Amino acid sequence: MSYKKIEIMDTTLRDGEQTSGISFSPKEKLSIAKLLLKELNVNRIEIASAKVSEGEMKAVKLITDWAKKSGLVEKIEILSFVDGGSSIKWMEKAGAKTQNLLTKGSINHLKNQIKKTPSQHFKDISNVIQFAENYGIKTNVYLEDWSNGMKNSRSYVMDMVQFLSEKTIDRILLPDTLGVLTPELTKEFIKDMTSNFPKIHFDFHAHNDYDLSVANVIESIRNGCNGIHITVNGMGERAGNAPLASVVAVVNDFLNGYKIDINEKSLHKVSKLVSNFSGFRIPVNKPIVGDNVFTQTAGIHADGDNKKNLYFNDLLPERFGRKRKYALGKMSGKANIKKNLDELGLTLSETEIKKVTERIILLGDKKEKVTIEDLPYIISDVIDSSNYKYKTVIQSYELTHKKNSPPSAEIEIMINRKTFTENGTGDGQFDAFMNALKKVYKKNNILLPKLVDYEVTIPPGSNSDALCETFITWNDKSIEFTTRGLDSDQTVSAIKATEKMLNII
Repeated sequence: MSYKKIEIMDTTLRDGEQTSGISFSPKEKLSIAKLLLKELNVNRIEIASAKVSEGEMKAVKLITDWAKKSGLVEKIEILSFVDGGSSIKWMEKAGAKTQNLLTKGSINHLKNQIKKTPSQHFKDISNVIQFAENYGIKTNVYLEDWSNGMKNSRSYVMDMVQFLSEKTIDRILLPDTLGVLTPELTKEFIKDMTSNFPKIHFDFHAHNDYDLSVANVIESIRNGCNGIHITVNGMGERAGNAPLASVVAVVNDFLNGYKIDINEKSLHKVSKLVSNFSGFRIPVNKPIVGDNVFTQTAGIHADGDNKKNLYFNDLLPERFGRKRKYALGKMSGKANIKKNLDELGLTLSETEIKKVTERIILLGDKKEKVTIEDLPYIISDVIDSSNYKYKTVIQSYELTHKKNSPPSAEIEIMINRKTFTENGTGDGQFDAFMNALKKVYKKNNILLPKLVDYEVTIPPGSNSDALCETFITWNDKSIEFTTRGLDSDQTVSAIKATEKMLNII
């Protein structure tokens, strides 16, 4: 079967960085660029807007220097402006070779923002394209506000595309700048473009204001677009852009005759890394990459998974480098408990499983979150068996934080009935505690897992004495797991989560 290849242009580092409160450092941008091109295998990446800042210049130079050595510089794109060539000079200095030139795709933007006539604007665009050609820079052209242009000034848009069809450009980029399209309108407007200008390479750039970005992307492909623009985790202004993982899964599963070359197994890994760099939290129910999307909660579902996978669909977690999980809480049944016991390598009798299930349901009714890492504690408490008691206990600690002095910690810890004491300093009380802990484990020739995420929550509207729930995600030899601590003191809740980690390793 022959396939039509669809280009993926990732704009996480440009449009994604326009997410409120987000700013990547130059080194973070370089790391993400490498993952997008080498790990995920996206076709092109848009990494910056020209002339924004010195930091942006430094980031682009880092990426283009690496890309030239790797033979990938043609895949690096910069948002540029109709500014008489200033953007081109900036790009030339930064080492970039492809501009995505921002032009006006609607009469409304043309008249009210830059206050020019179509002929004046076309002339300015022509000059910039020629200027770029003189510098050896290739040109793609954005039609900003194109979707509203098609709604309210279609003849202007058609004149613009006709004008561009006669210029030396590679692609025309069609953005739904304000996220106003429905799938029906996307189909109509894209078909107008591709049927009237069949030789032009069109990209579609969706926004998600009505949560329709993925549906609109699918219609753009079905009606002739050659490329689509996405961001990791759907980052972007307002409601964001079309999310990479969802688009990849939908195209691969529902669009026969089309092909994209994305490495699905790396989607979750890249999603988590971008989230860590940006601080942009991934909703737990976000398709493909959310923490909960491969978690069965109801006991009947876990039971069904044991009986010919009755609750599976094509979105298998292994496809995306993930594993199916079974939640523990008031909806849990014996099947959920057994799945988690298997994961831990523990065996209980039917009577013991019943007791553990009853305790987990009771905790769930009290709104307490139970994780697989909590199971040994619960087993030990419910069936009073020394086989499941944890062997590492933080017996005492003294935390000091004095103005103008580094925070310090003195700890006493028992590991397999042997007691160790140590002290440490750090940037905060928990950091000081961890540094003291690392000294203990270094003496025992054990390398502690790396802390990769740290989240503290308190009930909304609570006072300063509220219980803090701390979730810490650790990475131990490429295996990630999360532990939880609960206490009215934030540092103590983190120490409790750490104690669970020490017993797990």
